[in-house]
Amino acid sequence: RSEVGGAAFFDLGSSLLAGSASISLAMGAVRAGFISKREMLSGLKDGIPFLRKGASDERTAQVRDRILRIVKGRSRDEVLSLADGFMKKLVDDVRPVAAGLLREHEALGNQRVVVSAGPTEVVAQLAAELDLEYGIGTTASVDESGIYTGELDGPFCHREGKAQKMEAMASAHGWDLSSCFAYAGSMSSLPMLQAVGHPVVVEPGQQLKTLAKRKGWPIVEVEGEPTQAIKHDPLRSRHPRPAVLRFSV
Repeated sequence: RSEVGGAAFFDLGSSLLAGSASISLAMGAVRAGFISKREMLSGLKDGIPFLRKGASDERTAQVRDRILRIVKGRSRDEVLSLADGFMKKLVDDVRPVAAGLLREHEALGNQRVVVSAGPTEVVAQLAAELDLEYGIGTTASVDESGIYTGELDGPFCHREGKAQKMEAMASAHGWDLSSCFAYAGSMSSLPMLQAVGHPVVVEPGQQLKTLAKRKGWPIVEVEGEPTQAIKHDPLRSRHPRPAVLRFSV
């Protein structure tokens, strides 16, 4: 099966955005009264390195349980309203290079999917704002009245959980993952990259960059903030050695 009609998966925090979705989400939770400012600062101190580098199974469980405690007893509408104050900022923070790749995948006929450990409700809303087809994240269970129970509905969308979500989506839509693309730049998203036939590494740290070179995965690096869409075509090219695609103003 060819790439046309398949999917391109974009990790939210490490490929699409120039800024941090975690900070925007945490500040939104403070404004909505979900958490205190002190809890926000503590969560960001622990959470951002965790999302970028990964952690032990115990640490993963702690972060997952913290998220579930925050939403427990809240309504779905309350969680949906979290993004009202920062959705425009997330849209504005999309890297120009990423915007160019999104357009190229649209031209190829690929379905474009945003993937994040954040709440599915917020990720899906961002995907809609960007006129993309799907957004998938961590889904918390709700009861019959739309109140969050404090339990997960499906896997925590982090590390192997991202790959599991992608596999479930591919199965539901009839996509062949060996023909799909994935874009990510953090070690915690390595399972996401390994799940597809065409992984692309975006602005990676040294560990992931070394791994990508060894595996022959294309690498996208941005020198400064570009002001226009890319002119290269990393989608159709096949390189005998790792390609480092650098873009600048």
